[in-house]
Amino acid sequence: MQRRIQQFPHERDLELLQAVGRGERRALEELYLSYHRRLMRFLSRFIARHETVEEVINDAFMVVWQHAREFRGASQVSTWIIGITYRVAMKTLRGKDALQNAIRIEQVPEQSIDPLSDTELQDWMAWALGQLPVEQRITMELAYHLGHSIEEIAAITDCPVGTVKARMFHARKKLQQCLPAIDHAQPLSSSPST
Repeated sequence: MQRRIQQFPHERDLELLQAVGRGERRALEELYLSYHRRLMRFLSRFIARHETVEEVINDAFMVVWQHAREFRGASQVSTWIIGITYRVAMKTLRGKDALQNAIRIEQVPEQSIDPLSDTELQDWMAWALGQLPVEQRITMELAYHLGHSIEEIAAITDCPVGTVKARMFHARKKLQQCLPAIDHAQPLSSSPST
């Protein structure tokens, strides 16, 4: 009896992408299903319309289908696919007449009895992230929600590492200004008056 050797997800992704490069539609389908949920969560954080999110994912996988043979392994397959999805999303959003309707702006959560409960905190974080410019929001999402390194974010967004660092710095500063609303206190960098 043969035992199947356990593969790491990135090894399986590479195997599937190579099969896509050979024109195997089943491999594309498996890769699509493997990434759909992750890409849906990522895109839904800054694109409001479900139809637009689906359109971006489908367009991104059309690019994957067309260019799989060109993947040279300079990054992980996941970084490559998310990079394609990011560029398709930016192109799609720039091309929409109703850009302001496509970009998700989180609503300010209403005051509640317990502003520090997990759900409330998540609502406030979503609102605060919604206040950031799109490039900064995407950078923070890629870093903190999808776990990408600064170098991977630079590859995904096709910009220098220094730009990624600057976006993160400015995003953190803006978040420091937004998030004190959680406890209706002074900005996080200020100390309470004595």
